[in-house]
Amino acid sequence: MTGDIGGVGAGRLPRSRVGPGGDRQYRVRNRAASLRGSAAAVVIPAFNESATLRDVVTGVLRHVARVIVIDDGSVDDTACTIADLPVIVLRNARNMGKAASIVAGAREAVRRGATAVVTIDGDGQHDPADLPLLLDAYRAASDSIVIGARLHARDAIPTVRYLANRFANFWISWAAGYPIADTQSGYRVYPASLLAQPPAPHDPAASFVFESEILIAAARVGVNAVCVQVAVRYPDAARRSYFRPVVDIVRIAIMVTGHLVSRGLYPAGLVRSLQRPKADDPATAAERRRLAGRYAGQ
Repeated sequence: MTGDIGGVGAGRLPRSRVGPGGDRQYRVRNRAASLRGSAAAVVIPAFNESATLRDVVTGVLRHVARVIVIDDGSVDDTACTIADLPVIVLRNARNMGKAASIVAGAREAVRRGATAVVTIDGDGQHDPADLPLLLDAYRAASDSIVIGARLHARDAIPTVRYLANRFANFWISWAAGYPIADTQSGYRVYPASLLAQPPAPHDPAASFVFESEILIAAARVGVNAVCVQVAVRYPDAARRSYFRPVVDIVRIAIMVTGHLVSRGLYPAGLVRSLQRPKADDPATAAERRRLAGRYAGQ
């Protein structure tokens, strides 16, 4: 299905048309999976992801039937690569940025009855096979944000990116008032209502700052994050990350400083943030395979 988004916060989206592929091939076969995924929707923001998007979407469809792709003004064949798949495709007329695309997708998910929204990147760095781990964690703590944490895999992450993420973790955990094992991972499960009406700016200027700021703003309204370890991978076909380790971390630091200054530097938050992060117990490869098979009917 396809539709156009007139801009951030646009009114009701146009009715979509069904693509030629139907949904039988990718229907979630296992009854438990269908029940588990019935209230969840997966939102995939995509900007020039023609090389990787199809593999991501087909992997997601093995676990969750409701998938919403936001083509964020791509100038390649991003949308064409999934034209035959049973997914909802929304198109931004121009590039609006990741934050605006995620929120637009979340609002469409809520309109279609979702109570939880999974966000996963279209570049293939997030393994759809880990979806059952995140959904299980969300079921156990449905008033929380669940984050797929990656920093346990130190040797698999480029050094500059690893250090930038650690730096961001310190500041964002301080401003949020509790330890967060991976503040920069975009592989998450949110309460749908929180993401559809986010307590943080999500205009095009928000860019990658949004996924950091929403953790801080959500904590202020009583919604914390829990982390589960997920696989780390960098597909050969993936394009270079749009995240700029220096520029974007500086922007995040400026945002965090504003939050800290507004709370008198929040010393209590600093103390709590230095405690050991919750969760983040390693999930073995065998456990990942067991859960993936359980929910995909394999």
